[in-house]
Amino acid sequence: MAENKKLFEILKDGSEVYQYTLRAGNLECEILNYGGILRAFKVPDKDNNKIDILLGFDNIAGYKGQGGYLGALIGRNANRIKEGKFTLLGKEYSLAINRAPNHLHGGDIGFDQKIWEVKESGENFLKLHLESSDMDEGYPGNMKLEVVYTLDEKGLEIDYTATCDKTTLCNLTNHAYFNLNGHNSGTIHDQKLWLFADFYTPTDETSIPYGENEKVENTPMDFREGMKIGDHIDDDFQQLNFAKGYDHNFVINGEMGVFRPAAVAYSEKTGIKMTVETTQPGIQFYSGNYLDDCPLGKDGAPYDARWGFCLETQHFPDAINNENFPSTILNPGEIYRHTTKYSFEIE
Repeated sequence: MAENKKLFEILKDGSEVYQYTLRAGNLECEILNYGGILRAFKVPDKDNNKIDILLGFDNIAGYKGQGGYLGALIGRNANRIKEGKFTLLGKEYSLAINRAPNHLHGGDIGFDQKIWEVKESGENFLKLHLESSDMDEGYPGNMKLEVVYTLDEKGLEIDYTATCDKTTLCNLTNHAYFNLNGHNSGTIHDQKLWLFADFYTPTDETSIPYGENEKVENTPMDFREGMKIGDHIDDDFQQLNFAKGYDHNFVINGEMGVFRPAAVAYSEKTGIKMTVETTQPGIQFYSGNYLDDCPLGKDGAPYDARWGFCLETQHFPDAINNENFPSTILNPGEIYRHTTKYSFEIE
């Protein structure tokens, strides 16, 4: 297995960060045990050239020097919690306000900054384990997590499992930034996107949902028939004005817990088509509006606003404070389990 694993970097505290390379058919991806980060994903284009379609960095300083969570596993609670406050079993909890005025993606040191233990690895899979102690980042309970990356000839499957010894919150995702023209190729405006969602969750100017789902019909949020990401991204539409583009949770059609299509993205330039399937209830489509704050990316790529897009399968933002939304509460004795797969073909 030596060729699948290599030392990526030694941190100041002596921790060793390793890169694991998974291969299956014509696909290849690189994963770090730091943050469980998906660092690279190489897919053949229509001319059979290998294209790296994931934004990432050549060192850990790059990952620490940006606020975009590039490629990382996110937890305990993906997305935002209003003003960092929630109540469980009659007790109020206060979390870090790390994206004022709200709590975002698990806090100051979320799962994206942890060294995950590698339980097993093979030519096409990697099993990661993490233990999050009681009151880690303000969340109750000792949580045990397992994330398994499995690459086959069609794509990459991510399986998430978690348990906790106290009632807590759990909402896990991966924050990969895709550019189907190649990670260093510029904006994603010309790439086409389909979202299989009749509804989305509009938010206030701080990205906290009002609590009601609205129809995408007759709005710039309607990707059901497919359109280029750039077609309406700068429309004078309040939701787009708030976020400087797309950064919204879409309610995936169909039943939560059932593995079903959530999105398709396509690049005419490369011919690469990506299908996203998941058991999750929602998918956060983020058009990389703030990537202009990034350090230089892999091989010195000058990442800028809208150079990558995210399709984060998840529960809805601030779900703990909205009874209308699918619950993010995890009780002792229960198992949090969700699966997402990114599949690829040439069209």
